[in-house]
Amino acid sequence: MMKETILVKRTGTLSALATSLVLGGCMSFIPAYERPAAPVAAAYAPELTPAGAAGVTAAADIDWQRYFTDARLKRLIEIALANNRDLRVAVLNIEQARAAYQIKRADELPSIGAGFTAQRSAASNGGLVNTYAVGLQVSGYELDFFGRVRSLSQAALSQYLATEASRKTVQIVLIAGVANTYVSLLADEELLRVTRETLATREDSFKLTKLKFDNGASSELDFRQSEQLLEGARATLAQTQRQRALDENALVLLLGQALPADLPAALPLAAQQGLAELPAGLPSDLLTRRPDVLAAEQQLLAANANIGAARAAFFPRIALTANAGTASTELSGLFKSGTFALTGTATLLQPIFDAGRNQANLAVAKVNKDIAIAQYEKAIQTAFREVSDSLAGRSTLGEQLRAQTAQANAAQVSYKLADLRYRNGASSYLDVLDAQRNYFAAQQAAVQVQALQAQNLVTLYKVLGGGWTEPVRASN
Repeated sequence: MMKETILVKRTGTLSALATSLVLGGCMSFIPAYERPAAPVAAAYAPELTPAGAAGVTAAADIDWQRYFTDARLKRLIEIALANNRDLRVAVLNIEQARAAYQIKRADELPSIGAGFTAQRSAASNGGLVNTYAVGLQVSGYELDFFGRVRSLSQAALSQYLATEASRKTVQIVLIAGVANTYVSLLADEELLRVTRETLATREDSFKLTKLKFDNGASSELDFRQSEQLLEGARATLAQTQRQRALDENALVLLLGQALPADLPAALPLAAQQGLAELPAGLPSDLLTRRPDVLAAEQQLLAANANIGAARAAFFPRIALTANAGTASTELSGLFKSGTFALTGTATLLQPIFDAGRNQANLAVAKVNKDIAIAQYEKAIQTAFREVSDSLAGRSTLGEQLRAQTAQANAAQVSYKLADLRYRNGASSYLDVLDAQRNYFAAQQAAVQVQALQAQNLVTLYKVLGGGWTEPVRASN
């Protein structure tokens, strides 16, 4: 280690200090960054991307207030954005990352403080000499010739930007979660309506069958089969009521508070379709449209910057300590004229033997970058798969709902005909039981597919990067 202490006149030292500050940080060992190629296909399957949606606004450019049309759902999303604890933690994480970046950024500049020192040393004549000094001090400022401090600062900046992107991801997931849970509640209400209607029908049928059985006009087999269907409907009603309570509890957790009593009226389940013609774009669009992919890339940039800091550790580290003020051998003479003094200490440390620590740190930094590359590529692949799944749902759920609705209508007609034939003695009660079961199952399936279609459109909006932008406010 080399160390040199200087006591010079004011002009010369200030000039040397300014020159050192200008020269500091003139080199960087951060590797040149190249974005990894996206490990996915160049386009989605043609049958999943209709050409008619090409001119429609991209999902990431549509704010959620415009995408969702149900006033009740909009109010619920507003409450969730204000109270959800996961989103609150994500916002606090941003503040934490911002402060960490500011700390690293501050390391690039000298810290100046006021200080007082008192020193006693032996003189050549055998006596003791007291020296007092007071003034401004710069302590341990690293002259960043090789970019170590700036590399760490760049890594902290990327970490901060990744945290900001992660907050946007949390918001997207939260909005989609509220919307999908809300759709589930609407489906529960619709299933409860269907189940109650079925239960009322089966109660009437049971009463008729019991009356016939009591009068010897039907067998006990018909009576017990009717009773079986009735109790099955009651069990389904209890199950649906329980599921509705569970979905409401899930919604309350997302909101971060109890459901308000003054919510706007809800649109029916059939009207929960959002904007069905969202354009899928190209897989490469996800690199800049999805905050989770952006966060993964910022983590990669941080790992890349850490390599620069690890490389710079192999080179000399120069630290500067300076004092500017007054000095005197007597405490009472500190502020007399002619006592101005400026001292500077430059410390240079060149690594010689560190038992392989710097080499190991560099190896760790390189491995961390390889891990970050794999995580970035996985984020892209996950995004591609999620969009492809949602596009597949959009292209098939519409036809499935149409067919399921037609099946329910046909089952309804079949049940009415079977019941009419049974009442006129033209068919057995077994035909009525089968028709009742088929009709109820078809009704339930139609409601479930309708909910899946609405939820799939919400999910498509989410996976295309929609939900984190806010509407543009008109300037006053």
